[in-house]
Order: sequence, then structure tokens, then C-alpha cells
Amino acid sequence: MKNDITPDWLQSLQDIDIRSVKPEDLIDIDSVTIQKDLPPEERVKEYVRQIRNPYCYLSHGVIVKISFSGTRTLEDCLETCLALEHGDGVTNTGVY
Repeated sequence: MKNDITPDWLQSLQDIDIRSVKPEDLIDIDSVTIQKDLPPEERVKEYVRQIRNPYCYLSHGVIVKISFSGTRTLEDCLETCLALEHGDGVTNTGVY
């Protein structure tokens, strides 16, 4: 994985055609573990480092492709989700 998460790099991951993806090339989301004591930005980086493509991964052997239609970035959404999951006092705006 890249050291810096850039919009162009994320766009290239988002643009991957799910029909061309081999399941053995993807990471199962159940294998991803994030240290709860990391700051939110580091949690996002660790998640992306482990999952490799946050837009396309496996869940119980099924290929999952996600997209966002809101105005928030993937990083911002992940940061909010991780903070909510671990009780960091972040308010969920409900806009993703």
C-alpha cells in the first residue's frame, strides 16, 4: 500500500471493475483488526493498509464493492465510523 492516501490513488481503487477482480486477490474484511488506542487518522491508515482497497474487498467469501454518493470523503466516513464503533464521542451526522 502507498504511504500517502491521495485522491488520485483512491479514485484508481474505486474505478476497479468488480467483474475483473479475482477473489484470491482481495482481503476478507473479517481479517482486518484495528488497534482501538490509535488516533482516528491512524486507524483509517491502518484499515486501508490492511484491506488494500477500501472500495472492493471480501466479506465471508463474497466480493463487496462499495461507493459513496455523498459529499464526504472516504477517509472522513471511515474516520467517523471507526470513532463511533469505539465510542470516541464523535456525533454521527447521518450524511455519508
